[in-house]
Amino acid sequence: MTAGRNIKAIVVGAGIGGLTAAATLRKVGLDVEVYERARELKPAGGALSFMTNSVLALRTLGIDLRLEEHAEILEELHFLTTSGKVIRTLRFKEICDRLGAPSFGISRTLLQRLLLKEIDDCPLTLDAAATGYEQDADGVTVRFADGREARGDVLIGADGFGSAIRRQVAGPEEPRETGYLCWVATPDFTHPRVPKQYGAHYWGRGKRFGIANIGNGQVYWWGTKNMPVERARDWRGGKDEILDAYAGWAPEVVAAVEATPIEAITAFPARDRPFLEQWGDGPVTLLGDAAHPMMTSLGQGACMAVEDAAVLAHCLRDAIAAGDGARRGLRSYEAARRARTRKIVEGAHALSGLEQTESRLRILGRDLFFRFAPSSVLDKTNAEYLDFALEARQ
Repeated sequence: MTAGRNIKAIVVGAGIGGLTAAATLRKVGLDVEVYERARELKPAGGALSFMTNSVLALRTLGIDLRLEEHAEILEELHFLTTSGKVIRTLRFKEICDRLGAPSFGISRTLLQRLLLKEIDDCPLTLDAAATGYEQDADGVTVRFADGREARGDVLIGADGFGSAIRRQVAGPEEPRETGYLCWVATPDFTHPRVPKQYGAHYWGRGKRFGIANIGNGQVYWWGTKNMPVERARDWRGGKDEILDAYAGWAPEVVAAVEATPIEAITAFPARDRPFLEQWGDGPVTLLGDAAHPMMTSLGQGACMAVEDAAVLAHCLRDAIAAGDGARRGLRSYEAARRARTRKIVEGAHALSGLEQTESRLRILGRDLFFRFAPSSVLDKTNAEYLDFALEARQ
């Protein structure tokens, strides 16, 4: 690196993790370039939970997306039977108030727009599919499928589940496929049983459904169904199959599916990867789904990517200021994130298996536990997930 110039970070991937990383790294003074494989940055589909820990993480760098003005606050989550009978309601408001920030339900499209505004004039190059990288003593060169190259001091692989950067870091890997399919959609939809701030999970046998009111007359719904891995990998069914999966379920569940055109429903197999202990070497590291893809059961996938981006920025800033160099900052970031993300990945995988079980005995045990477990036990677990300050002590 040349003395007196800013350190330049190359971020591969313009999803939630990549855009957040661009925002946080610019906040600590790095020059950033973002490269994205898509030919155009279309509105992102679906929705997600942007929980208290994400808000707190961004605050540590003075980033405020002003979500109160744009998204729905989530204060409680209902766990219900297929008919809509309450198993348990988890109330987050007291925990969130104590920690100092709400949790939100937000469409990916809206979050994408807010993050693009945050990164402002940061260079973002589309139709740039990374294929690999070469590192040397002075930095790293990223190669793209069309022959282009980009040069930087550090490389952040935020290119998702099929990350090309991860593939070079970790070598060939097989995904951990769980044998069920996910359907997701964000239709315009209103229903008397889905009021403002409503969020619910409906648990069946080998099937689940979720609804969250995300405001502006929209809901986010998702459904799951057990099926052979091969079919889940390449599902080509129709809306009749989805309706059949939830026939006889609570009326708001059936109505939400009925109100959604089939072309507005996205289907994908449920999968993650065994936890990766080494995320990079030299000037290279990973972030978000590229580092630790996880099941959706805890609603923390995007949140972990946001936390990653905040911790990465802090670690790089501190290492550079101390004269230790950016590479030391990358290793500090990985060490700081390993225990937290491993716990979330493994916890989400275990909960996913329990939620999707077809064993009547396990279903009975699951429902009884959630119905009668002391609130103090569940609140303690939720507080650990939602408290970003806890991360700093690990």
